Amino acid sequence: PRATIPSGRLRIIRELTQAGVPVTVNVAPIIPGLTDAELPAILEAVAKAGARRAAWVLLRLPYQVKDLFLEWLERNVHPARARKVESLIRQSRGGKLYNAAKNRGRGEGAHVQQIAQTFDVFTRKYGLNRDVRPLTGKHFRRPELGGQMGLF
Repeated sequence: PRATIPSGRLRIIRELTQAGVPVTVNVAPIIPGLTDAELPAILEAVAKAGARRAAWVLLRLPYQVKDLFLEWLERNVHPARARKVESLIRQSRGGKLYNAAKNRGRGEGAHVQQIAQTFDVFTRKYGLNRDVRPLTGKHFRRPELGGQMGLF
């Protein structure tokens, strides 16, 4: 609810890239049957903005979050589509809305495989996740104890 709007995120990617900072974008959470169709456009936009790498995470619904999400889904999405989304989430989590023990970030099943394939196709198409220079700690300086107090 308090996340930066997409244009602001793309602006930050451009600014970091122009400053020489290698940018990795985490497309998350992907909601099966609701936001997965947006993957190609998101990957194109972040690549054009200068991101070098991209990753993704499937929606996770631990503890009370699942109840909040289902309420939101019921209020904001057509009932037939809401049922489909819930079903796809359950399929990706072994019949549950949340399964901490198995495939936590990616899930499983045919729809998740389709998301992964879509992600792979479009990261290749837009040149993401290749020719990435290794990061170096050459310029790292160990912070002084209590050094952040100077910020206040």
